[in-house]
Amino acid sequence: MPVLPDPEWLVRAETLMHRAIEVARTTPPGDVPVGAVVIDSTGRELAVATNRREADGDPTAHAEILAIRRAAALHGDGWRLSGCTLVVTLEPCTMCAGALLDARVDEIIFGAHEPRTGACGSVHDVLRPSGAMRWPEVRGGILGGRCAELMTGFFGRLR
Repeated sequence: MPVLPDPEWLVRAETLMHRAIEVARTTPPGDVPVGAVVIDSTGRELAVATNRREADGDPTAHAEILAIRRAAALHGDGWRLSGCTLVVTLEPCTMCAGALLDARVDEIIFGAHEPRTGACGSVHDVLRPSGAMRWPEVRGGILGGRCAELMTGFFGRLR
């Protein structure tokens, strides 16, 4: 039997996901609309980012990567984002999941599952490597339908 999330946690997660959706809507034209938000342990927003691969001509310019770079510059513990939560509208890919693990993010909350490249349990589970000293808490499907609408709208316009 699945364990239901604590109601207070769910309200917090949905509030943060609404913020990530708002950020995703500012994605530059031509880029896949993904929004990411990094929150510290006090609930303070450290960084937001959107995908910018096309805008920047950079294959690593995923929302998650840009958000953790910005957050690391402000967090006060160098590159370590211990105590932080990353909220993102789409399940992270292998590159982003690996970076989140390396950055020591404590919690990852994502919206839509990514059935082709998802690396937080849908296709791969990069966040559970054997021999790892610690793993982030991962919860997916938070406002998943609304997050998926961002993707279907974007790809529908391309066709």
